[in-house]
Amino acid sequence: MTSSAPRSGPAADSLSGAPSLPAAGPAIWSRNFRLYFTARSVAMLGDTMLPVALSAGLLSYGYSAGDIGLAMAATTACFAGFVIFGGVVADRFDARRMMIGADLVRVCTQSAVAVLFLTHSVRLWEVVVVGMVNGTCAATFQPGVASTLVRVARDVQGANAVTRTAESGATLAGPALAGVLVGFTSAGAVFAVHAATYLTSALCLLTLRLAPVKRPEGAKAGTGERRPGSFRADLAEGWREFRARTWMWAVILVWTLYTMCVMGPFTPLAAGRIIPAHGAGAYGLVNSALGAGTAVGALTAMRVRAEHPLRAGSFGIFAMALMPLSVGLDLPVPWVCACVFVAGVGGAVWSINWATSVQTQVPGDILNRIHAYEVAGSVAMFPVGQALAGPAAAAFGTRHVLQAGAVVAVCTGTALLCIPAVRGLRRAR
Repeated sequence: MTSSAPRSGPAADSLSGAPSLPAAGPAIWSRNFRLYFTARSVAMLGDTMLPVALSAGLLSYGYSAGDIGLAMAATTACFAGFVIFGGVVADRFDARRMMIGADLVRVCTQSAVAVLFLTHSVRLWEVVVVGMVNGTCAATFQPGVASTLVRVARDVQGANAVTRTAESGATLAGPALAGVLVGFTSAGAVFAVHAATYLTSALCLLTLRLAPVKRPEGAKAGTGERRPGSFRADLAEGWREFRARTWMWAVILVWTLYTMCVMGPFTPLAAGRIIPAHGAGAYGLVNSALGAGTAVGALTAMRVRAEHPLRAGSFGIFAMALMPLSVGLDLPVPWVCACVFVAGVGGAVWSINWATSVQTQVPGDILNRIHAYEVAGSVAMFPVGQALAGPAAAAFGTRHVLQAGAVVAVCTGTALLCIPAVRGLRRAR
């Protein structure tokens, strides 16, 4: 069964209601895209440093893997809980201003955590509270990402691939840099650098020159805002549009199980297993291998444009099973790095094809809300997996939880390929 998109049709050629882009100029490397690319790349570098700093920092104060999972879950839970509302606000007002504001608040929060670690006055509840604030900020930032990218580049898949390549480069360099900083200074130095990356992102977004967004009937003429109406009605409209696309809600439904059983537990359990045995440097090396694999996968997705993008991406999920499996089998660090590298390739192929499908199949005037719904669904069970990682490991053993995650990853890829609407979705021309 295939879905019908009432506002755009099942095979939309373009983003209806999306802003017009100049006819001339490079498809990707315009001035606006360079600024957007810099903002995202620098912020992602800081984000990839955070797990190493947070894990090593909390472990140095005697906290457990379960405590690390709780701290991470606080951020993810607030993000998942508020991102839908952030999508509605982004469609009603100026998404870029929301993104800049979120970055500036996170400059303050990460600076505060840096002071806590540098002054050796770390308490878990403070870290959790800061994580909740950061998650809420991320919920107001993320909805604008999809709509901003299609306003700064005409080649959406190429722009996604380039951005994903930068993310993989950050994943390659960030954990290694974090490991060095933690080793020679403290986790507080990493949080200080993280705050600086958000400041850079805000400044780049502030200098973007974007054409006014084309609004549907009902928008204020000459403004970037929709005519004031019912917030609840906008929320309901976004839900109807999300539900009308079978390929989208089916993927999210399957993905909730994957995030709860695989990605949620992996970070705290892998950190709790690798860092005590091999050190923060080894954990950083594993994360760097993930970044290297993601870079290769992004470059592959940039050149290979599958006619059925979600079908092609689903095969990449099978490779992602190697990530929890390698740690669950207690393989030597070089073998874990090799497995994580392959998982990174598969993950990039999936994520780029998925992001491009969302951005090219959904009309621009509801894209922020649709993106918010799919992001919320994607990460809804992530904090549950993070929070349950410690209790599950205590009950069944860390190795068994990670090995079960590998099985779930294989089942996820199989399930997506078995859904006709997902398997049969064609590329938008």
